[in-house]
Amino acid sequence: MTHHHLAASVLNCHWGYFDATRAPVLTIKSGDRVTIDTVSGAPGFYPKSGFHVPPELLEIHKAHPGYQLGPHILTGPVAVDGAKSGQVLEVRIIDIKLRQDWGYNLIRPLAGTLPDDFPEPRLLNIALDLERNVGKLPWGLELQLAPFYGILAVAPPKSWGRITSIVPRAHGGNLDNKELIPGATLYLPIFNDGALFSCGDGHGVQGDGEVCVTAIETALQGTFELIVRDDLCFTYPRAETPTHFITMGMDPDLDQCAVMALRDMIRLIRERTNLTAEDAYTLCSLAADLRVTQTVNGSKGIHVMLAKFLLSA
Repeated sequence: MTHHHLAASVLNCHWGYFDATRAPVLTIKSGDRVTIDTVSGAPGFYPKSGFHVPPELLEIHKAHPGYQLGPHILTGPVAVDGAKSGQVLEVRIIDIKLRQDWGYNLIRPLAGTLPDDFPEPRLLNIALDLERNVGKLPWGLELQLAPFYGILAVAPPKSWGRITSIVPRAHGGNLDNKELIPGATLYLPIFNDGALFSCGDGHGVQGDGEVCVTAIETALQGTFELIVRDDLCFTYPRAETPTHFITMGMDPDLDQCAVMALRDMIRLIRERTNLTAEDAYTLCSLAADLRVTQTVNGSKGIHVMLAKFLLSA
């Protein structure tokens, strides 16, 4: 296993979009580890003084003074040798670290879960204490941090063209799933040779829902082990933690999100057990948790969590 490092830079980052025609900036072998640096924020979103602003963020702003399709600065893509359309990319999340001592939170008029309630924009810069792993909110509250990436993705199908980074879809993207911390594994269906993995949208901490549009947005460094799986075949992201299986649904209608995620959990249960569909549906009703992933990305999200031990009997 080789361990690679991919820095955030003008050449290594793409701002606000996914596109299967973007050339990989790094190629690795299946099973290799890669440490990826990311940055976050538009010009003017960072503190004026007293905090560390990664110099590559300023260089990216100078080269690309604004975004067109989405606000997320993404590092990648990373190609994985031998990955083919129809296979699955296993993304083992090994480690996630903060790269700076501040983050920001944004309220945007006509956006978020309450788009009409807050007519004035608000930008908060939030100090991050890296030693104590807390964020210091302006009114004095300290929040325990739990860093994770809002965006983990492979390239979408070529037929989709260039698409926004805002809306999560079958290729992953802006999942905003706070369960995807170190120790978790994400499974993404592959649509292109090489898979073409990118990540970004670093979060210091987020509640399920991400209701005002952002979490604590910040720069992160993530270490991933990328494995091509030719023994798996599914068309939508799944995940697991050390204790739970996770299925997902994304759609503008939150009810449809629940339908998608629940149907996939029933499929997962049946793949791993001899239970009938009726028994699997009953088990979900008795023991699975449907959680609102986010309600702010155009397509909302529901993820279903089922404890692994329930399928070992």
